Amino acid sequence: MSTQHHNTGNTTHLYEGDQSALYSGVMQHHTDIKSPESRGQVKRIWRVFWILLVVTVIEVILGMFYSHQMPKALVAFFFLALTLFKAGYIVSVFMHLGDEKKNFLITVLIPLTLFIWFIIAFLADGFFWLHMNTSSPTRNKQTTEVVQQVHEK
Repeated sequence: MSTQHHNTGNTTHLYEGDQSALYSGVMQHHTDIKSPESRGQVKRIWRVFWILLVVTVIEVILGMFYSHQMPKALVAFFFLALTLFKAGYIVSVFMHLGDEKKNFLITVLIPLTLFIWFIIAFLADGFFWLHMNTSSPTRNKQTTEVVQQVHEK
C-alpha cells in the first residue's frame, strides 16, 4: 500500500477515487465552527436563503393570486425581472462571480447582454417581417389573384 494515503499533510489522495472525504469536512477551511470566519459564512448562507425564499414566495403569490387580474405583458415582465434577479444572484453567490474582479465580470456579462440583445433583435425583426407580409396590400392582391386562378381551373 502506498504511504501517500497515510500522509495527513498530503491531501492529493482526496482528489482520487472516492471524494466523499473531500466533502465530508476533512478539507474545511475553518476548524472552529464558532470562529468569526465560520459565523460570517453561516450568516451569508442564511442571507442567500432568505433572499431567494422571499423572491420565490413573491413569484408564487403573484402567479396564484394576481396573474389573472393583471395584463399578461405586465405579469410576464414581473416574472422575467424576478427570474433574472434570482439567476443573477445565484450566479453571483454560488458561482462566486460576485467575488471576482470587475474585468472578469465584464468579460462574462457583456457577451451575455449582447446575446440577449441578439435574441430580442431577431424576434423583433421576425415579427416585423411577419406583419409586413400579412398586411401588405401588394401581397394580399397577389394572393387573391392566385386563389382566383386556382378556382377558375
